[in-house]
Amino acid sequence: MYSTLPDILLTDGVQQQLAADCQALVEQELSAKSGVAAGALKLAYKAVTAFAPGYYQSTVENLVPKLLERLQPFWSDFHAAGGGQFGDYLAKRGDEVSEALLGVTDDMAQGSPRPAVVKAYQAVRGGAGKHIEAALPAVGVLVEKYAA
Repeated sequence: MYSTLPDILLTDGVQQQLAADCQALVEQELSAKSGVAAGALKLAYKAVTAFAPGYYQSTVENLVPKLLERLQPFWSDFHAAGGGQFGDYLAKRGDEVSEALLGVTDDMAQGSPRPAVVKAYQAVRGGAGKHIEAALPAVGVLVEKYAA
């Protein structure tokens, strides 16, 4: 087991594999969504993934270390509380965890030189927290896959 979540990335090739698993999780979550809000989310996703070849993959790979840093305090508290399923732990703190994770993408959008990507992000940011909260059990499973 790793001492901190960012330590996971010290193993060769893990950052790329974790990023690929994150992309698969996003696609899985998107395919399960329906309705008007889901339409806007899917449109924003399409805009970002179609922006430039490799842009989305590269962006996710760059986000992974920052996301793990934001999850680290929750991981530490989870272990101090006696463990269980990390996804369940995250889900119980859904609002707090989703805002911590959205802080990463907020920072990225604020510093982005790509107006089309920023516009797509801003279009879905208001409802993003509830989508992240819904995905937290799967996020926990994914973290445990690499941290175990």
